[in-house]
Amino acid sequence: MESPFEYVFPAIRGIQAGREYYVSMCPLKLLPRLFQFEEDDRIPESRAQRQLNRTRIPEMARYILENRETYVFSAITASVDADLRFIASRDSDQKLCGRLHVPMAARFIINDGQHRRAAIEEALRSAPELADESIAVVLFHDRGLERSQQMFADLNRYAIRPARSLSVLYDHRDDKASLARSVVTRLRAFRDLVEMERSTLSRRSRRLFTLSAIYTATTALFAGCEPEDRDRAIDSACEFWSAIAARMPEWDSVRTGRLTAGEVREDFIHSHGVVLHALGRVGNALLREHAEVDWSRRFAALKQMDWRRTNPAWEGRATLGGRVSKSLQNVVLTSNAIKVHLRIPLTPEEQRLEDAYARGDHAA
Repeated sequence: MESPFEYVFPAIRGIQAGREYYVSMCPLKLLPRLFQFEEDDRIPESRAQRQLNRTRIPEMARYILENRETYVFSAITASVDADLRFIASRDSDQKLCGRLHVPMAARFIINDGQHRRAAIEEALRSAPELADESIAVVLFHDRGLERSQQMFADLNRYAIRPARSLSVLYDHRDDKASLARSVVTRLRAFRDLVEMERSTLSRRSRRLFTLSAIYTATTALFAGCEPEDRDRAIDSACEFWSAIAARMPEWDSVRTGRLTAGEVREDFIHSHGVVLHALGRVGNALLREHAEVDWSRRFAALKQMDWRRTNPAWEGRATLGGRVSKSLQNVVLTSNAIKVHLRIPLTPEEQRLEDAYARGDHAA
């Protein structure tokens, strides 16, 4: 005999692939109760979802708690292993709006959104006042394990993480992203030379830098010593990059059309992310010594450095087999070379890596 007890959701009915599905709003306080996780000890072949990565949950929960007025989560998609009964509202002309009746004995299987659900549960422990807020849920009728697994595969098939540059461009919560955007907007040396959307540059691109590379380098510049005043941080960063640009004549040649960006990226390494990041580290070392740095004076010798890709001094530092590499080890080795040229002492850790490089350990 069917159970007389049901969940009743206000819902909109839709059709995909010839089958009905439903969209509703679920109060956050009901998520932990309705959407249970599968047992972690089951073999992958018998699960409809990947295992929950619990290390992601605290960061996602913090995102909710620190942005209570502006947080955004997309819908949770789930399959329901019970007979669903949709009763259209009388005033719904196309019978699309109504109430979805789901037996309380039904099992809700998350196809997409298990980390969102877990983060919401954790956030509710710290902020129970969020309980009556809601999240959209998309409900399908469960047609077995194979179909649930296929839904998971299909929902993630075309999921592409946005390019880092685009995330920096659109992120208005991150002060470091705002700083990088301000520097690019203000500096004449960067004008029309920074790719704002993509984090990689094609050979034919007219851009010399990526916004993500400027962001990473500027973040490295102020690591542990960022000015409290935002305007002062922008001014300091602009002074830093202006002093560097003045010692890189090829950058200006691209801006004025005497050289193409592709030619400079191909023949020189100083516009690549590994060098920009290394320069940020060098600047950070100077800022840790002196709150105020005369960048023009300290960087005067940069103009004498041989930044050509063919310079054998860069092999194993900024390049591996002639190809630019931006691993952290390469960043540190590149910054070491710049520091030595500028007569800036290496830290013990940097010296150890330099000694290993001198022994030829980088070849491995």
